[in-house]
Amino acid sequence: MGTFRIEGGHQLHGEITPQGAKNEALQILCAVLLTSEKVSITNIPDIVDVNKLISLLEDLGVKIQKKGQGSYTFMADDINLEYLQSAQFKEDGRGLRGSIMLVGPLLARFGKGYIPKPGGDKIGRRRLDTHFEGFIKLGAKFRYNKEEHFYGVEAKKLKGTYMLLDEASVTGTANIVMAAVLADGKTTIYNAACEPYLQQLCKMLNRMGAKITGIGSNLLEIEGVESLGGTEHRMLPDMIEIGSWIGLAAMTRSNLTIKDVSWDDLGQIPTVFRKLGIQLERKGDDIVIPEHKDGYEIQNYIDGSILTVADAPWPGLTPDLLSIILVMATQAKGEVLIHQKMFESRLFFVDKLIDMGAKIILCDPHRATVIGHNFKSSLKATTMVSPDIRAGVSLLIAALSAKGTSTIHNIEQIDRGYENIDTRLRAIGAKITRV
Repeated sequence: MGTFRIEGGHQLHGEITPQGAKNEALQILCAVLLTSEKVSITNIPDIVDVNKLISLLEDLGVKIQKKGQGSYTFMADDINLEYLQSAQFKEDGRGLRGSIMLVGPLLARFGKGYIPKPGGDKIGRRRLDTHFEGFIKLGAKFRYNKEEHFYGVEAKKLKGTYMLLDEASVTGTANIVMAAVLADGKTTIYNAACEPYLQQLCKMLNRMGAKITGIGSNLLEIEGVESLGGTEHRMLPDMIEIGSWIGLAAMTRSNLTIKDVSWDDLGQIPTVFRKLGIQLERKGDDIVIPEHKDGYEIQNYIDGSILTVADAPWPGLTPDLLSIILVMATQAKGEVLIHQKMFESRLFFVDKLIDMGAKIILCDPHRATVIGHNFKSSLKATTMVSPDIRAGVSLLIAALSAKGTSTIHNIEQIDRGYENIDTRLRAIGAKITRV
């Protein structure tokens, strides 16, 4: 189990560039299975979860060439479907939440898709019903081996249909879209997710020859085609990492520039941070965050009541940023209620912040009230264990602002989502070592 040692209380300075988007990468990489032609992808993040998926694709028979940092070509012209039934696949697929999105492309192109029950963060239940109900509506037969926790769907040929998703699941929508692009006839998906990463997937599929309309809305229409061709694609910057660096700048009262953020794809993220009192300046496609010498003050609602920050389907706030906002609020002036609607275990890291001196009331598994210190008292260094990717980075931000030297164990969780994070933070002045 790896460890970070962090000497907190130092201001940071300089520029940091966000990695390619992890959540986009997991969708886009699975989509290469939809064609036998070459697909070139750039700005792929060099992180554990993405590298695991690339390895899975290689084991499936995809020909992969690395062209440079974050740049690969993929050719899925000779897929080994027998691998899907192997003990190795059952082991490898279980360790990666994003492996579920292999099923849609495999089902669409080869008539069968299998996956072991995926693992991932300990943040609560993540249902797979939306994925498989969508496949069943497209005509697939579903089976589940309870002893091995192994899912399967099979169909000679998928048929287009109308479906109303029970939840606007991003991965569920992506999986169903990838299945529907090669189905016979027209598929209509209502209550579809419409996050920028899903828009990216749909635009890429259209460049490959798919016929998808309604991109960016919650009503997608897909006219099935016989086959797809190759294409080139570049990942968006990771909006969760961008939000993490905004929180880091605020907590350490640092002057930071976040480069090449694709402002137009950030939705209301800048607005939410401004409600928390953070000054953000747009310079071209960069975010400039000045040193907050006098701190930052949380806005109340217009009637004076306490601000609530909650996650919601896009264009609402992504749930992945709530833990960052919660940590940042510990040093704000004012109070805020954090409402994590989607996952019932994602706020359970707050006990570590309370140990550091934060004023937080955990109301229930989904809600926490934070009373800010307004920098009148620093968080105190402590020893912690990272429970998941986002909580791990939030604790890292807390440690960088705290007085003294903190230790964070189980940093493999952080590495799953953030590329060379210690090296990049040292480049802007952080005192962090990997043990």
